[in-house]
Amino acid sequence: MNSIALYVEGGGDSAQQKAELRQGFDALLKPQKQAAQKKRLGWKTIPCGGRQQTFNAFCHALHTTGGDTLLILLVDAEEGIDPESPDDEIGNAQARVRHLQQQDRWDFSNIDPKRVHLMVRCMEAWLIADPAALAAFYGKGFQLKSLPKRINLEDEPKKALLEKLEKATRKTQKGEYHKIKHASKLLELIDPVEVEKRCPRFSTFTGWLSQSISEA
Repeated sequence: MNSIALYVEGGGDSAQQKAELRQGFDALLKPQKQAAQKKRLGWKTIPCGGRQQTFNAFCHALHTTGGDTLLILLVDAEEGIDPESPDDEIGNAQARVRHLQQQDRWDFSNIDPKRVHLMVRCMEAWLIADPAALAAFYGKGFQLKSLPKRINLEDEPKKALLEKLEKATRKTQKGEYHKIKHASKLLELIDPVEVEKRCPRFSTFTGWLSQSISEA
C-alpha cells in the first residue's frame, strides 16, 4: 500500500461544497492523516455527493486504480444496525455490507468488506457526540438540553436525531442547523475522541484505518 483514498457520502453538488467537506473530514481524521504522511503514504478524501454517486465512484476506482491504493467507502447507514460483536472484525465488516445490500441493493461482489464503513445512522451523530464543540460554534441561544441524551448515539433514530439538533440550534445567530452551511465547519471542530465514545462504528473505522496505516 502506498496511498489511501476515502470515498465519502456528502458534499453537495458544487466543487466548493465538496472542498469544504474534504477539509472537514481531513481535520476530523487528522491523527490518521498525519500517521499516513509519516509513512509517506498518499492521502485523498473524496466527497462524492449523494450515496449512489459515492458507491458508483468507489466501484469505478476499484476497477481503475492500482492495487497499491487502499480504497475505502464511507456512507450513512440511514437506519439502525445490530451492535457489533466484540473481537469479530470480519463478522462486523460482513454485517455492514449486508446492511447496505439489503437497504440499497448494492453489489459487493469481490469487494473486501473491511473497506466498507458506516456513519450510523448519519454523520450528524458525530457532531452531536461533542456538545461542547457545538455550543462553541453556535454560541448564544444554543439549547444544550435539546440534544439527545443517550450515550450511544447510533441508537437514536435518524429523524429524532436531526429534529433535536435543529431544535438545539434554532435560536442561535447562525440559525437552525443546515447540513451544507454548517456540517463541514463542525467537522473541523469536533473532537474525534469524543465521537469515538458515543459512536461505536466511528471508533471501529478509525481503529481499523490506524491499524492499516501502521501495518503498511
